[in-house]
Amino acid sequence: MRSCGMQDVAPTAKRTSGWLSVAGFAGLGAFAAMSLGRVRKLRRVSPDLRSAGLMLMPPIAAPLIPMIRHATRRRAASTPVPDGVAVSYQHVRGAPGAPDVRVMTVARAGHAGTGPALLWLHGGGYVFGTPEMDLPLLARIVERADIRIFSVDYRLAPHAPYPAALDDAMAALRWIVEGAAALGVDPRRIAIGGNSAGGGLAAALAQRACDEGMTPAFQLLMYPMLDDRTVCRGDRQGRGELVWTPRNNRHGWAAYLGHPPCRDDAPSYAAPARREQLGGLPPAWIGVGTLDLFHDEDVAYAERLRAAGVPCALAVVADAPHAFDLFNFESRIAHHFHDGMISALLAAYAKITPTPP
Repeated sequence: MRSCGMQDVAPTAKRTSGWLSVAGFAGLGAFAAMSLGRVRKLRRVSPDLRSAGLMLMPPIAAPLIPMIRHATRRRAASTPVPDGVAVSYQHVRGAPGAPDVRVMTVARAGHAGTGPALLWLHGGGYVFGTPEMDLPLLARIVERADIRIFSVDYRLAPHAPYPAALDDAMAALRWIVEGAAALGVDPRRIAIGGNSAGGGLAAALAQRACDEGMTPAFQLLMYPMLDDRTVCRGDRQGRGELVWTPRNNRHGWAAYLGHPPCRDDAPSYAAPARREQLGGLPPAWIGVGTLDLFHDEDVAYAERLRAAGVPCALAVVADAPHAFDLFNFESRIAHHFHDGMISALLAAYAKITPTPP
């Protein structure tokens, strides 16, 4: 795995869009497509990553959350299972007093034997999202890596603020570790990962798991949502103008924390970038675009991991906004981004001696 340094991914790609298209939000925010301001902002994006979907993310506000959740789940539920991929579901015992946790398992059809696993956490700003919406991405990973992926349908804010989502993720991790033999999982080679809010949740899970004696093999963090203090910073340099905006970020963090962001009393693990001591965490891969609102916090976290002695690879994609790969799933840039991520994951697995039968 490469050491943690900034790697620009060249913007050479065929223009296309992924499942997050105009239909992705069932018309929510369609008015934004007519916004001249957003059209101007789109011009900053690499020509090969420009798509209408980048302009259609609606402002996140409490009255809109139920509609966004419904549209996202409806769209995700209709996502076809790719050929050669098997999907199944389990319900895992949750934390004490909490409901059971639904887990979606993705693997190659006919996958047998014991091997590595990835616990995955979907994005959605902590307020919406579903495991099924990442199915194309997870299928791409298992096609390349031939692993089992367990995607957690964690509880969402504001109905279930912190620590509900982290408790659900921890319950799923314990289920994988304790049932590794029955699940066909090598307990030494369990990685954790996620995108956007799911990436931030994965980083928090890595911290908590290490503190509780269950250090994962690797962290796979796609443009993770790590630091609530970004809400209160004004030096954005034009980042966050598309998809996930400062307004959405403020609402997402407030819903998740249960209080306004940037307070000094944020609880442990809620905003993983606030942790002072990062030594002893598992190796990591972090990827983010230069136009992403999370760019600065992600780069800073990667640098702090390296300074703490944690191996980290950092992929920075030029002229790319938040979630650029999902809006342009079949583009060369997305493929290159995913290839680097999967290669880092496979390299991490290869460095760990498999558990003896």
